[in-house]
Amino acid sequence: MNARRQSIGCPKLEWDERIAAVAQNHSRDMVSRNFNSHTNPDGKDPFDRLKEAGIDFSAAAEDITSGPKTGKEAYLIWLNSPSHRENMLNCLYLRHGVGRVRGRWTHVLISPDLNPTPFLNGLKKF
Repeated sequence: MNARRQSIGCPKLEWDERIAAVAQNHSRDMVSRNFNSHTNPDGKDPFDRLKEAGIDFSAAAEDITSGPKTGKEAYLIWLNSPSHRENMLNCLYLRHGVGRVRGRWTHVLISPDLNPTPFLNGLKKF
């Protein structure tokens, strides 16, 4: 993914363990409660999950898929989907993390908020 991003002039995405934990927890939740959505049965979306984890961001996106056995398979599914590809190749996003539980994949990307405020200024896109 980073090679593709760099080929279009975007910076590399930096791996972030805290974001990966948010992604992993969402994948686990989708398996345990048997749903496949950006919004969980409690009505919480990716932005809520990031905020609850104490991660400051100015913009965020989330890609999910169900079924791939490998990271490469998940990446290719997302790359071949216009909306998911747009997220992965958006130069605005600088950090990311991925979670996987029993074939449920979650990829969270953020633009860090360098000047955090109590209000979310982010793009609501997922």
